Amino acid sequence: MERHLTCIVCPKGCDLVAVLDENGKFVSASGATCKRGLAYAETECTAPTRTVTSTVSVIGGGVLPVKTAAPIPKGLIFEAMTEINGVKAPADAKIGDVLIENLCGTGVALVATQNASEIR
Repeated sequence: MERHLTCIVCPKGCDLVAVLDENGKFVSASGATCKRGLAYAETECTAPTRTVTSTVSVIGGGVLPVKTAAPIPKGLIFEAMTEINGVKAPADAKIGDVLIENLCGTGVALVATQNASEIR
């Protein structure tokens, strides 16, 4: 079986073709212009992950941009967003501050990507 993918590792957006065996196990990939694309194809077919970016409310007003410190399983994105939507950042939050230590039990932190004091 073949699976057609567009690589999201860099801006090139290579068209990849992943080959899976009859049990859906990854066998090989082609179409990538670098090794990172080949690794992406395998990960996307076996255990897809994504970095989540969003915003959270700041105590006292405004919204603060945030992101996961590392990619999380793609299947947990909606659950992660529910948890993220419940967060209120302190008014003195700074870039890199951890707002959630262990998002959805993944071991991945949610961090601020801007200083709350810079929000207008």
